[in-house]
Amino acid sequence: MREGVPAAPAVAYVALGANLGDPVATVRAAALALAGLPDSRLTAVSSLYRTAPVGLLGQPDFINAVAALETALPPSVLLNELFAIEARFGRQRSIRNAPRTLDLDLLLHGATRCDDGRLTLPHPRMHERAFVLAPLAEIAPQLEIPGRGPVAGLLGACADQRIERVTVHTAAA
Repeated sequence: MREGVPAAPAVAYVALGANLGDPVATVRAAALALAGLPDSRLTAVSSLYRTAPVGLLGQPDFINAVAALETALPPSVLLNELFAIEARFGRQRSIRNAPRTLDLDLLLHGATRCDDGRLTLPHPRMHERAFVLAPLAEIAPQLEIPGRGPVAGLLGACADQRIERVTVHTAAA
């Protein structure tokens, strides 16, 4: 075991989103990148969902998904890995809620609760966003968000947010 790595893996949930370039291909490729993280195993990836932008309007719709990882990486190390993947996909950080090539948000990391200025767990707005809750409910329907309640119950409060599952057609071989 490496120093600083917990002995038992935690289940972490990561939100994936993109709305620049080819967002469907980007989110799929980002899920593959998550599968390559050290000391981690990708256990589930939701369907893709098309959603309207939140906050900054007048930009293209987003493609979103959520992935589950079993990871021995501490939350701060996992966050660094997520930022590195975003950078490989050309992520530029400008203004809040700006269009982006890739956005990876650490939603939950086991039962970890923290708010250190760099990372807040559970993610502070995940319970308000259909683009997180719908894919999360797909892969972890029984999941409880600490301090907020069950994912399925929270999704009902977001019924006014436009979200649709994306059907992706692939070419026949």
